[in-house]
Amino acid sequence: MDVAGDDVTLVSAPLFHVAALHQCLLPTILKGGRTVIMPAWDVDGAYDLIARHRVTWMFGVTSMYAALAASPRWPDADLRSVRRLLVGGSAVPEALIHTYQRRGLVFCQGYGLTETAPGATFLEAPEAATHPGSAGPPVFFTDVRCVRPDLTDADPGEPGEVVVRGPNVTPGYWNDAGATRDAFTGDWFRTGDIAVAGPDGHLHIVDRLKDMYISGGENVYPTEVEAVLFAHPAVAEAAVVGVPDPAWGETGRAFLVPAAGRRIDAGEIRAFLTGRLARYKIPRYIDVVDALPRTGSNKVRKPQLRALPLPGATGTAGLAGS
Repeated sequence: MDVAGDDVTLVSAPLFHVAALHQCLLPTILKGGRTVIMPAWDVDGAYDLIARHRVTWMFGVTSMYAALAASPRWPDADLRSVRRLLVGGSAVPEALIHTYQRRGLVFCQGYGLTETAPGATFLEAPEAATHPGSAGPPVFFTDVRCVRPDLTDADPGEPGEVVVRGPNVTPGYWNDAGATRDAFTGDWFRTGDIAVAGPDGHLHIVDRLKDMYISGGENVYPTEVEAVLFAHPAVAEAAVVGVPDPAWGETGRAFLVPAAGRRIDAGEIRAFLTGRLARYKIPRYIDVVDALPRTGSNKVRKPQLRALPLPGATGTAGLAGS
């Protein structure tokens, strides 16, 4: 992504986040541009700063862009100064991509980790329209593969764990030889993320390996379910986790935040999912909540959701609106 001297970058993620520091703040300063730093993420604040400073680009995770699009200010907001939007941290639902494309806004989606300092793949703006949902091909000097559990290469379109090697990859974890040993196979860093690679080399992120669950012997990737849920007009945010089930081993539990002025009906949601997802992927439990628990970088705290008692179990759900 070509950062120019006339760019105005909105740094809306915390600076301990590798993308905010290394992909937004420092490149802009090095190219002589201007940065606008938000003390904390706020939808109205972002709209105000974009208009006041004529922001040309910004980084955000999926939930931040979803919140902007769900705001009542979205239809009339002056976004003419924005040239491109950088997104990472999790897969982006195609419904959200198309929402921004209708406003003439382009997502440059990337994939990486703090351990890959930070990028491993990147989708350049000219390819965004023809590769919706892609995280792009590998970046310069970096090799990326999708592998099976035996570390053989997955076929194009076959889900596999992402492994990365290159000069950008960390040599290991500070004072933790065990974690370093577990993370590497030779010089390949094991990310713990699941993706499929297309024949053109583009990577499509499926989900975190630890977030996948198995229902009736079939793998379920929560990100896929979340993307379909997000397409329902009453759903502003969605998070799906696997929970124990006596019949199927595990089943899905969806936590949904309603869109402004909308009401979520569990029966309507299941009817919406029927035909769009295989039956075993449709969550058995649907919780309507006011908000999702998040980390400082706005990612959903899924371990916290998995730890909540199931409906009817002893204890309280622990999320407002559950």
